[in-house]
Amino acid sequence: RIIPVIDLKAGRVVHARRGDRANYLPIVSPLCRSSSPPDVVAGLLDVYPFEILYIADLSAIEGEGRHDADIADLQRRFPQLQLWVDCGLTDDRACRDWLERNAGTLVIGSEAMDDPELLRRLHDVSEDRLALSLDFRNDGFLGPARLLAEPDLWPSRVIVMTLSRVGSDAGPDFVRLDEIRNRAGSREVFAAGGVRGGEDLSELARRGLAGVLVASALHDRRIGRAEIAAVETPPAD
Repeated sequence: RIIPVIDLKAGRVVHARRGDRANYLPIVSPLCRSSSPPDVVAGLLDVYPFEILYIADLSAIEGEGRHDADIADLQRRFPQLQLWVDCGLTDDRACRDWLERNAGTLVIGSEAMDDPELLRRLHDVSEDRLALSLDFRNDGFLGPARLLAEPDLWPSRVIVMTLSRVGSDAGPDFVRLDEIRNRAGSREVFAAGGVRGGEDLSELARRGLAGVLVASALHDRRIGRAEIAAVETPPAD
């Protein structure tokens, strides 16, 4: 599955680059006329009829506000999309409240976590609506060491997020992706960061990844309908 990504900051979609969030600027893309969230999502859907949209609420992750209203607006405008949302939530009550109020998938990022047992506790509530983002910067893991060491804590969907490769066109971190996939058992593993074009999509599929999160390569037109159709698994009837 190819999953487009939008990063929200101060009410706009910004261009994520190498995890340097302080310097992210509103996106400028041939796919859309502005950096407003609805314009950007409409532009992405003109490229391909995606089923899932990943939203990173950077303001919430950084403790600088939230985009709940913008995300709800996207849900109303594009009801066909499944939303995967990372909004920096890391405690039981906040996660449970979000799952009760929203219909999408809650992404929990390791960089914001203190207690890995959170995932075990939430597993009993709504495991099928959880995803874990294992966040890395360069060679370092961002999060509790125990979380990386104990795959039994992981939910059924795991994202390997290499922040230093986001928006870099440096290519996916294939070595790390292979390592996590080999330890994940039957869990679905998704790649994030560094995808350059169709060849990377094919290689990720060949290595058994369940999907990939993409942004820059879509806006730069290095990945389009043909490259996506060549690797994406058709939806089940």
